[in-house]
Order: sequence, then C-alpha cells, then structure tokens
Amino acid sequence: MKMRIGFSATFESVRGCGVLLPQHPRHTWGERERAMREGICVAGSVLVDKVYPIEIYPPKGELTTITEGITQSTGGALSNVIQDLARLNPKLPLQAVGLVGADEEGRFIRDEFAKYPNIDLRGLRTEPDAPTAFSFVMSENTTKQRTFFCCHGTNSLLSEQDFVWEEINARLLHIGYILLLAHLDSPDETYGTRMARLLARAQREGIKTSIDVVSEAGGRFRRLVPPALKYTDYCVINEFEAQEITGIRLRGKDGALYRENMPDALSVLRSMGVAEWAVIHAPEGGFGMNCRGEFVEADSLKLPAGFIKGTVGAGDAFCAGILYAAYRGQSLREGIILGTASAACSLSHESATGGVRSEAEALMVDRRYRAPAGI
Repeated sequence: MKMRIGFSATFESVRGCGVLLPQHPRHTWGERERAMREGICVAGSVLVDKVYPIEIYPPKGELTTITEGITQSTGGALSNVIQDLARLNPKLPLQAVGLVGADEEGRFIRDEFAKYPNIDLRGLRTEPDAPTAFSFVMSENTTKQRTFFCCHGTNSLLSEQDFVWEEINARLLHIGYILLLAHLDSPDETYGTRMARLLARAQREGIKTSIDVVSEAGGRFRRLVPPALKYTDYCVINEFEAQEITGIRLRGKDGALYRENMPDALSVLRSMGVAEWAVIHAPEGGFGMNCRGEFVEADSLKLPAGFIKGTVGAGDAFCAGILYAAYRGQSLREGIILGTASAACSLSHESATGGVRSEAEALMVDRRYRAPAGI
C-alpha cells in the first residue's frame, strides 16, 4: 500500500508497527523488561574531524594552500546521532557506547558530550593502547567539497564486550556504521558477523535495534550487511547504500533518482529481516516501508538560497528524527517528516550537529519550507 503525504493522505495507525510505547499489563518476560526501559542508546563510531580550508584540492604531487579557519569537531555515527537526539529533546534519556583513546582527542569528545546533561557517558570507555579515531578533512573554499583522510583508531576495536548490558536501560539501540567497525564487521560462525551477534543479543535483552551503514566503494555491502539485518528492527540508510545492499538501481549514471524503484528496494530490505521500518534517505527526500508493507514518501524541503551552509551530518540528523519518532510510538509518516525537517536544520550549519534544533523548531522549519503539495 502506497501512502503519499498530502491533504488527502491515508495515514497508518500510530499503534502497531514501530511502536515502542510501554506495554499493557499482560506481558511475556521480555515484554515486561522492555516496558521498564527508557531512552535511546547510541553506539559505534566516534572521532574527531580536523577540518582544513584549502584553496583547491591539488592533483597528486602538487601543492595547495591551507587558508585561515582551521576547525575541530566531533564526528561519526555515535557522536552525530546522539547529539542530534539531545538537541531534538534535551530531556530524552540517552546512553553512549563507544571507545576513545587516552589522548587529547578522546578528552575533546568527552568534553563535547558532557555539554548535554541527558547523555549518560558510562559506556564511553577509554582504550589506553590505541588512538582516538580522527580524520583530516580537506575542504575546498569555493565548492565546499570535502576529502577525508581517516585513522580508524579505537573504532576498530569496539566489541560486544564493551556493551555492559546491566548498564544499558534503553528501549532502543542504534549502532553505526557497519563497514567501519572492524571488529564487529569480522566473521562469526553462528551469526555471520559479530555485529549480527551483538544485535541478536540486544534483542534478547528486550531492546529494539537500529543500524546505519557507511557509504564506501567496493563489494563488502552484500557480505557484511545482510547478516545484521536479520536482527534489525529499524534500518536507516541512504540511496547509495540501499542500492549496494539490494542490487536494485536507485540512481542513474546521469544522477537521476529512480523513485519508482524505492518500494522494491525497501521490500528487499524487509525480506532480509528488517522487522519494523526500512527507511531510505536521499537529497530529494525520505522513503520508508513499515512492517505491514505500507510505503511512505516525503520530499525534502524547498530551502531558500543561502540557507545551506554545509551537508556533513545531514543523513545522521535524518536518522535521529526517525529514531525519535520510533521511540515515541509515532507513525512512519511522522518519522519521515521529522527526519527531513531535522536534516534541513542540519544543513543550516557547517558542522555536523550545530544546526539541529528542538523537535518543535524543526517542525516549524518543515511547515515553513515544505511545498504546498506536501511531497
């Protein structure tokens, strides 16, 4: 069933697929445990981005000039999504699980997270024998095109042993990025990958699961992602990643988005195991399918000239909107609307998280800049 967002839309019921509201008195043991949980746990890659403004990216062997305005900020799935959620709702209980080094970069990450009183940092552990992950980012002044040189550092060591389940009281666990966490991406005889084993354990603990994937060239998608999808409740990825995982063409060589193929790609993701919401985001909009096979789509907002200051972190901001809606028991439609609004807010700032606003402010941006047709 295809549902389009507009004045004559048919909306899915709030209760049903994707609902994480507290359960009714008649529980199984696992349901009772879930009903006592609260908040969202975000885990995975965390790093420091050191951004160098340059005049132009040079050909190999040639020189360019680094200009004024060198900046440093946090990055990675854990950093971006948890800060975005904290900005959407400063009272939402949040837990961080990840690894940093015993170095200046690790202290910088802790200091940035500590600015949000609702982020529990007990799960952000220090690994003394490896450096905090970091990237040198070369950003062209004119095009704003960025080139990343990354040291994966402590992210490569994150394992299931770093998840102390007795400390994790969340109802939802989001982890990213698959393909960027070397230990969790490694093989597991029973589950296919250690990431899949981790997600299966989370579900046994009564926690809903969510994953994201990093965009990379190569053939690792179909080897490393499907095992994890078997134990995934919410999958939030971009169109390139979805194309690589499913084998369904979503963007042509001319850059055109194949919207008509979105339902098929989402159906394949669900057939691979996604239990609640399969969601694909692209610069053009958000697309999703719930556990009843209902398709929802919404265009990105029509932003005015000069509104966009940077694109880094927009996908994570979209993901945060989806997760927050899922956590609150809202519909997939409401999740995609909040996701596109949060992503639009993210675009208003050069950093990955600095533009994200509260839920109410994000929805005001949505009402202001959404096209009259609603899609």
